[in-house]
Amino acid sequence: MAFRQRREKLRSILTGQGCIRPGSVYDAISIRIAEDLGFPLGMFGGSVASLAVLGDPDIALITLTELAEQMRRMSRASVLPVLVDADHGYGNALNVRRTVQELEAAGCAGLTIEDTLLPQAFAEAKTQLISLEEGVGKMKAALDGRSDPSLVIMGRTGAAAVTSLEDTIKRAQAYQATGVDALFFTGIKSRAELEAIAAATRLPIVLGGAPDELNALDYLAGQRVRIALQGHAPIAVATQAVYDTLKALREGTPPKDLRGLASSELTGRIMREADVKARSADFLGLKR
Repeated sequence: MAFRQRREKLRSILTGQGCIRPGSVYDAISIRIAEDLGFPLGMFGGSVASLAVLGDPDIALITLTELAEQMRRMSRASVLPVLVDADHGYGNALNVRRTVQELEAAGCAGLTIEDTLLPQAFAEAKTQLISLEEGVGKMKAALDGRSDPSLVIMGRTGAAAVTSLEDTIKRAQAYQATGVDALFFTGIKSRAELEAIAAATRLPIVLGGAPDELNALDYLAGQRVRIALQGHAPIAVATQAVYDTLKALREGTPPKDLRGLASSELTGRIMREADVKARSADFLGLKR
């Protein structure tokens, strides 16, 4: 029931009239911070998943099991709805079906399945797409794998940056026809392209990676964009902070002299909340 409530919140965003910015989350701490700050939605990207879990770049090394387990940790730590970048579904259509089942069980509010050819073909420098027919098959498999009808499934394409606007629209219309709940686009380069896509489709739109002219939320809302990503700065800034702190400690700076320790107030509060939950469990006769 708790997971369904999170999914209904994501659906209310998609059926609303505005456009929101999600908070980029990647672990139990980041999602609790995003919830504390009032973000309506968390975005768990494939690139940050690879960095957080493996310490590796986004080159299709992370597995479905690792992704789902990280999502499960975040679901336990926070009630914030999370949209998961499920990449290509970790294989063919059968793998897509299992991807949906695993992420649904892990508590995500929604997920995206894209038509990028992953892993990248040998000796091929440019991004490639799977065929339209295979893309449609993956969308159908994703929908078939869903057991909770409130789980949001989005069809994603990066064709705008790989092939053409015409191909982007063709793929979007085909994915829309399968019954997915929303359309996710990357690589859109201008307002003209977005307007053409919005005119040719009817589902809510999610926009990832856009130029400055596509930053105005009022304009995006008017083009049926309901979620607009703004990258994954939190993990980059957090990594720099860890580096700077460890470097200072290695060079002999006493911990009490480190700058930026005001954030320890938030850490302390999170720890206190965790202790309260544990004590509540004891009171109810439950195991910690």
